[in-house]
Amino acid sequence: MGLFSRNKPKIKIQTTKKDSFSGWLKCTHCNELIHVNELEQNSNCCPKCDYHYRLSADERLKSLLDPGTFTELYGNLESLDPLSFVDTESYQSRLTNAKEKSNRNEGVIVGIGKIQNILIALGILDFNFMAGSMGSVVGERLTLIIERALHDRLPLILVSTSGGARMQESILSLMQMAKTSAALGKLHEAGIPYISVLTNPTTGGVTASFASLGDIIIAEPNALICFAGPRVIEQTIGHQLPPGAQKSEFLLEHGMVDCIVKRHDLKNTLAEFLVYMTGNSPSYTEDEFELESTNETTSKNHRKSSPKKSTPV
Repeated sequence: MGLFSRNKPKIKIQTTKKDSFSGWLKCTHCNELIHVNELEQNSNCCPKCDYHYRLSADERLKSLLDPGTFTELYGNLESLDPLSFVDTESYQSRLTNAKEKSNRNEGVIVGIGKIQNILIALGILDFNFMAGSMGSVVGERLTLIIERALHDRLPLILVSTSGGARMQESILSLMQMAKTSAALGKLHEAGIPYISVLTNPTTGGVTASFASLGDIIIAEPNALICFAGPRVIEQTIGHQLPPGAQKSEFLLEHGMVDCIVKRHDLKNTLAEFLVYMTGNSPSYTEDEFELESTNETTSKNHRKSSPKKSTPV
């Protein structure tokens, strides 16, 4: 019979299993299956539970700014190895690997762009480059963009996602905390708005410096925002932290951030704040306020102190 006399079966037998990516992922928060295309179309947020995954600096630029309006500045500044630092590998090797992984030459991108046609100065930390850590060059780029905002009287927005100060540069990285904070102090004195956006995670020396100094501090949902991490604190004090401690919702409840904004709404919310903070009419001067107060018939109810001066942008 022909059925039993065939030498070669027509059914192909696959001896090895192909190990290829099918495009499906399991959400780390809700454990639901989601497709990578669906995730990308949803601003890198889980369509089932709205968990916010990290964005690269380029993805963040695309989500916040008007198309074609961004001009990068100070991109020629790159880190050196002043301490010849070596741990499990050399600092130079880590820098090389970080450049290949992130396709950037540092952990922050700064420049000028527009949000709904409002010109702003912008800085975005990139977690893909050595966990967005702040070394000398990151601090210098941030300081330069702050000074540019001061010179051109542009509102400033800094988006943080960082593991903190860069340990490979030791005290040099810690000095950037003071440098960026001092530059922001001058910006505040000039009455120029600064909005800080905190994303997951924002920790260490970044949290302890420029990230916490915004006139308005916005956080993304469920973001880890702290100085020392939960495990470090628990090991130090010998107690467990309250549920949800160091998350953005916990910080909002305790007054450390002003609002929590979902990624889909962030651009519109920033535009609303910018219009409010830059479009107000000039405030009274002290002399005008005192003269008006003298003519008030209900002088018992008016404030005796003059309002704080502010210079509109």
